[in-house]
Amino acid sequence: MADTSPTSTNALVTGAEIARLAGVTRAAVSNWRRRHSDFPVPAGGGVNSPLFDLTEVQAWLDKQRKVQDVSIEVQLWQALRGAYGDEMIGGLVDVARLLAGEECPKDLPEGAVRLARDLIGSGSASEVVGALAERFTDSVRRAGSDQVTSPRVVRAVRRFAGDVAGDATLFDPACGIGTLLLAVGPERGPLRYGQESDIRSARFAQLRADLTGREGVDIGTGDSLRDDLWADVKADLVVCDPPVGDTDWGREELLLDSRWEFGTPSRAEGELAWLQHAYAHTAPGGRVLMVMPASVAYRKAGRRIRAELVRRGILTQVTALPPGTASSHALPVHLWHLRRPRTLGDAVTSVRMVDLTATEPDASLEPAPGQVADVPLIDLLDDTVDLTPGRHVAESHRDYAAEYVALRQELTEQVRLLAELLPVLTAGDGPGAVDGPSVSVADLVRAGLIEYGDPEPVSVSDQLDTDYLQGFLRSAANTRRSTSASGTFRLDGKGARIPQMDIAEQRRFGAAFRVLQEFEERARRVAELSREAALLARDGLGNGALKPED
Repeated sequence: MADTSPTSTNALVTGAEIARLAGVTRAAVSNWRRRHSDFPVPAGGGVNSPLFDLTEVQAWLDKQRKVQDVSIEVQLWQALRGAYGDEMIGGLVDVARLLAGEECPKDLPEGAVRLARDLIGSGSASEVVGALAERFTDSVRRAGSDQVTSPRVVRAVRRFAGDVAGDATLFDPACGIGTLLLAVGPERGPLRYGQESDIRSARFAQLRADLTGREGVDIGTGDSLRDDLWADVKADLVVCDPPVGDTDWGREELLLDSRWEFGTPSRAEGELAWLQHAYAHTAPGGRVLMVMPASVAYRKAGRRIRAELVRRGILTQVTALPPGTASSHALPVHLWHLRRPRTLGDAVTSVRMVDLTATEPDASLEPAPGQVADVPLIDLLDDTVDLTPGRHVAESHRDYAAEYVALRQELTEQVRLLAELLPVLTAGDGPGAVDGPSVSVADLVRAGLIEYGDPEPVSVSDQLDTDYLQGFLRSAANTRRSTSASGTFRLDGKGARIPQMDIAEQRRFGAAFRVLQEFEERARRVAELSREAALLARDGLGNGALKPED
């Protein structure tokens, strides 16, 4: 096994971090390693993820004139990266503790201590910690992790939270490093409560708040669903970006929990457990803004809970955020808006659907009129209770009248053309009149008169008409020969037989078969249009978009 222990006491950096220092791509760094024998050798890490001594790297870059000015903040980050590796949140906590005046943490490298104190000379402790938090968020985003709420999600939650009173109570039951909780509402005034299962993240969130001089911020540590530290807190606004896809959220222990007001979530619906937990913490008139995967809006397992949220007028809005809003993945993300009624008559009678999926992630989040629909509750309470905004926004802006007129005109034209296509046929010599001399398709293949195209056989000879061939292959007698015991029809029909006729007669029959084929295709189109027209008319009459002619 390769030795992964560091061989240097200096800060260590990855190839990606070297690329950022030099302002190049990671591929360029890999190329330097191959082409330059004097490039620093790895001082730690493994074969697939080597770590390099930061001092050696900076010296080499300087010699190559590929270096950019390295700020003290970047140097501090690199020093923490070398000391804490993937446990960077621990480094952030230790720096924050140092800046808060606590005893110097034993794990904090001497170089990092010096750099952190140097930074204080050019700014405040809160600015230093804020900058490190931003850098941490960016590094987590690049790594594809959902450990920290992305800046775009924070922007969206802040936008839809709107104005928050100075005396409001705010709560985040899965607050992480405090990003959402500290972002909404005015900096001074509101009481803020948070809970986070990761001890270091909770500690950093509290230190961030303390270093900015914010009062009334209290962050607890623990599993919010299993061990609610703030059971008595009733908030005016609950914001949350909960864990996604967590099946171990405690369903077995919490089956009879009073928070499941709208139904006990299944193991697979942990997000709906967090949603109900958040709602349980709202005061009368209080709101919930919950970041949700788009699939929660339509998954079968959550249908009953969604129906109760709608039926009771608790769900007020679902916002489909722009693609790319979540930093860790490209999957669509929704924002669910809940509100606890103050009185029995205070519940909503419709749900506002906002579809921003056509909006650029960094563009304005103000929806255009065509991106919004107010959907009556009864229209949502069908067999699926699908709360996907795009589905309802598109439906509400549908022009039933224009669509029905166009569909009716097309159907009328197709019916007219269908009647014209049906060929005029006269009486023949009676059944069996073409049962005279015949030739098998297999013989025609061996003679080189037929080739198999995709998917039907075609004539390659001027002695045989293709429409004539394919028409007789579809005749009742040959259909029986070409149908297997399982009922599968094969048009290749090598066992089929074709009447022997001269080429002129073949072409006469072939023309009739060709017209019949076109007739069948148009008949299928007429049937399809008929179903569409009937469905559109029924829906339009049922929802008031259409009415009978006077």
